[in-house]
Amino acid sequence: MQFIAAGIDRVALRDEGRIIAEYVFRPSEPQIESPRPYLTLRTRAGIDVTAHRPADHVWHKGLSLALPAVGSHNFWGGPTYVHGEGYVQLANNGAQVHRGLRAEGHDDEPARITSSLTWRSQDDEPVLSERRRITADVVDEQTWALTWESDLRNETDAPLAFGSPTSKGRENAGYAGIFWRGPESFRGGVITAPDGRVGDEARGRVAPWLSYAAPDRSAGVLMLNADGAFDSEPWFARSEEYAGLNPAPFFHEETVLDRGASLTLAAVLLIGGPDVHELAATAGAERVARVRRSALVPSRTREKSPV
Repeated sequence: MQFIAAGIDRVALRDEGRIIAEYVFRPSEPQIESPRPYLTLRTRAGIDVTAHRPADHVWHKGLSLALPAVGSHNFWGGPTYVHGEGYVQLANNGAQVHRGLRAEGHDDEPARITSSLTWRSQDDEPVLSERRRITADVVDEQTWALTWESDLRNETDAPLAFGSPTSKGRENAGYAGIFWRGPESFRGGVITAPDGRVGDEARGRVAPWLSYAAPDRSAGVLMLNADGAFDSEPWFARSEEYAGLNPAPFFHEETVLDRGASLTLAAVLLIGGPDVHELAATAGAERVARVRRSALVPSRTREKSPV
């Protein structure tokens, strides 16, 4: 596998002559969608497993790191949940601004991207700095793996609270983190956890991984929480309204990041067939262990908010 230039705004992942992913590092979406770099993904057979700007939520972008509540800022996109008022469109949609990128790797080794970003408020003030590392490699003839690691540093002059609509008062809507949005054809698919099929009841549950299989069994995605600092955390998951998964460290409670402190978010995805969950204990666990051994930040200063 190899990342290759595919324009002034993106690189593509080539696998034996086929493009199976694109990483768009200079997005062109409007400010209201909280522009951010994102990945579109396909199986090794060429089946799309991500949606970009779907009609129901145009701020959903394939696979991306999206946070709806960082202090007063919305880095998810669209309206902000305000307790007692519902979703309100505020002038708080920030953007993740690309600063630099290095791609490396050859066909006989994992492909890697290392990039730096600044998360800026709608008023163009720096909120977070980020170092991001994305790695892709082959698992078997049908499956490939992607790891995502992001080190986020508070660049403001005060503590920042990371939260979700649920931490703000909306029941069972704790989305925030490395978020996968599947295509419309995946709606109504099968969500599986270590103890079997769980469906939308997976939302808010604690698990090391969840998988999602398309209704027509054409493809599947396995997602594992790879961040060693956030063990035993809940997930955000949907299948009935749309296909979506993400490890959700701020689902129920806010996390406060001190001025100048950092935290790391990480996930592993396996993209393959509908039974990709069967690889959780082997290929998935191996890659999670690899991420945790090479953590970007050896220690994090954070505390739970009483909210």
